[in-house]
Amino acid sequence: MTFFVIAPLALKHRHLVAETLDAGHEVEFHCTEHVRHTRRSRREVEADTREGLQSLQSLGIEPRLWRPPWGICAPWTQAVAVDFGLRLASWSADTKDWRGDTVAEMLGRIDPLLGQGSIVLMHDGLGPGARRTGCGETVALVKPLVARLRELNCEPMPLRVAVGEQEVEA
Repeated sequence: MTFFVIAPLALKHRHLVAETLDAGHEVEFHCTEHVRHTRRSRREVEADTREGLQSLQSLGIEPRLWRPPWGICAPWTQAVAVDFGLRLASWSADTKDWRGDTVAEMLGRIDPLLGQGSIVLMHDGLGPGARRTGCGETVALVKPLVARLRELNCEPMPLRVAVGEQEVEA
């Protein structure tokens, strides 16, 4: 699995980041402040990215992938990614777990989108706009989702491994 982290939260929960890495998962860059790029200037996003990457580097993490907040890009987001040596990453199946839906509802929503190369979006925290009070249903989704993927002859893996040197675009 790949976790796109909010840098200040990664610093606050260093032990979770270390456990995530020790378990063989990837940690990549999401943001420093969770604000849509279309609501910020290019200079503000550059500063946010610089600060976030420095924070993650202080944890020994060298991000290569970047998922902008809400997956929303401004006209210059790709250029900023290139300037920082990052590749943009998006998803092909959104669980919409932030809504507080049940495991069955989330799995039913994404099932038609699952297959080789699928990238499933899930959240391990509560963010702006979340209608749920916890992440229990998202955690409970992991086991049946992995089982369904394996029924489809797909093996979950970190995004960097899955894409190799190919470009990942939002």
